[in-house]
Amino acid sequence: MDVGADQFEQSLPLLQELVLGADFVGLDIEFTGLRTNLSGSQQISLFDLPSEWYLKTRRSVQQFTICQIGLSVFSSVEGESNKYIAHSCNFFLFPTTFGMLDSEFSFQASSVQFLNQYGFDYNKFLKNGIPYMNEEQEKRIKHNVLNGNWRVRSSLDKDQMKLVINEVTQWLNLAEEGDWMTLPGIAGFQAFEVQLVLRQALPNIWTVLRDQGVMVKKVSRQHRWYLEENSCDRESCWKEKILLSARGFSVFFQMLVKAQKPLVGHNMMMDLLHLHEKFFRPLPESYSQFKLNIHNLFPVLIDTKSVIKDTWKELNFPRVSNLSEAYEVLNSDLNPTKSSGPVITHASKCEKYVETKYPHEAAYDAFLCGSVLLKVAHLLLWRVHGAGCIPEPSFPLHLGVLAPYVNQVNLIRAGVPKINFSGPDYPSIRPPILILSVRRWPGVSEQQVYREFHSLCKFDVRRLTRNQFLLLTNKFKDARSILKEYRGHPTLRVSLYRYWRHSPDVTCLLQVCGIVSTWALVAFLLGRPSA
Repeated sequence: MDVGADQFEQSLPLLQELVLGADFVGLDIEFTGLRTNLSGSQQISLFDLPSEWYLKTRRSVQQFTICQIGLSVFSSVEGESNKYIAHSCNFFLFPTTFGMLDSEFSFQASSVQFLNQYGFDYNKFLKNGIPYMNEEQEKRIKHNVLNGNWRVRSSLDKDQMKLVINEVTQWLNLAEEGDWMTLPGIAGFQAFEVQLVLRQALPNIWTVLRDQGVMVKKVSRQHRWYLEENSCDRESCWKEKILLSARGFSVFFQMLVKAQKPLVGHNMMMDLLHLHEKFFRPLPESYSQFKLNIHNLFPVLIDTKSVIKDTWKELNFPRVSNLSEAYEVLNSDLNPTKSSGPVITHASKCEKYVETKYPHEAAYDAFLCGSVLLKVAHLLLWRVHGAGCIPEPSFPLHLGVLAPYVNQVNLIRAGVPKINFSGPDYPSIRPPILILSVRRWPGVSEQQVYREFHSLCKFDVRRLTRNQFLLLTNKFKDARSILKEYRGHPTLRVSLYRYWRHSPDVTCLLQVCGIVSTWALVAFLLGRPSA
């Protein structure tokens, strides 16, 4: 089910009911771009500590925006063991433009091309996107609206508003008292904005919002005064409604936070960064503060990428490279619990994915996340208890067997493989750092070193000294291969990096200590009295 700005507000009560009754929620987000084209030391690297990775990625999150959020709300069917129903929705979003709030964001050509390849509808994003804002933006707008300091956002909107006023004024010249006219195609908080402007500009009208648009009625000044004093549709009520409409998807985000349901994603680190930046608060400079904020918002996170990485080999499944492939394996005869595993059905009005695959459509991927989670959890439960001894499956039981993977979110290209949102990050389990010493290659750069090894495997390269470079890969076999391949090489010597032996800081310290010791010895010898 696709939800845009024109259906969002009336969908909120149902969405709240679904989330409150859910066992967990699957999540996927599509963006206008992933990473800014930073160069040199600003690129993410296997050398990065989690805090360094966070600060580099934070810049990209601030530059790009969300174009689609997919949620798949999974609820166990009452009275039926191990059966779930999934309500899957795509929400097209567009940043709120109201008053002085006018966000800037970038598009990345590769991301646009990627989404186009999978049929993404940019018209729904640009023309009918649900507005949203974070708490800081909301405070500014609320202060302006409640104090009467709001104003139409841009010159284009002012021109449109003038056309609306002129149209209504021309109609008023010919209309009789009690006549109505309709301004179609105006919805959301803009409808309240139009009514406020019209009522301030024209004292002999009254306005009402209906499904077909804004209705304008010609009234006497006396009747207008009566309506203003006695109608529940007063300006003070409108201001609250304007704020509610301008907040848009952020209202539902707060519902999701208050529900405290487990949130399930796949490679969800970027999703969490954008959720914090776009709906909660601007990303803090402190990495530890970011972790704390996310844990307070969503105490139970499960990243299916992290679960798959840690369990797939143990389950003797073939290697997979993405979420769709993992889903296919779990639905194949390779899965010994295929026939006894969880039964997942799509809710009515959400049956789009019953027969057809929609890879990289956010709600479809969110549904795959939840399905993979349940199937892997059931398989782990089967391995713990044995085929004939599994207790009656339930989501709390599934969540219990997944406890080692809760709040462990996969991290792409960093010094550690995942982030622990409920405690300190685990130490690195990457292969050891290698050091390359270069001879007879003057002026060699990091890019040239990278190209030298690129044909064999992928290494991140960082300059240590003028003729020494650090090499780091995330595969142990690649490190062993390079050590073997370059053994005895005439100009490129590769060995294991030892901090106390190779660090320029340590070398400098030892040299200083050596100089100080030498001078002390000389001073001692020169200062000795002659016999």
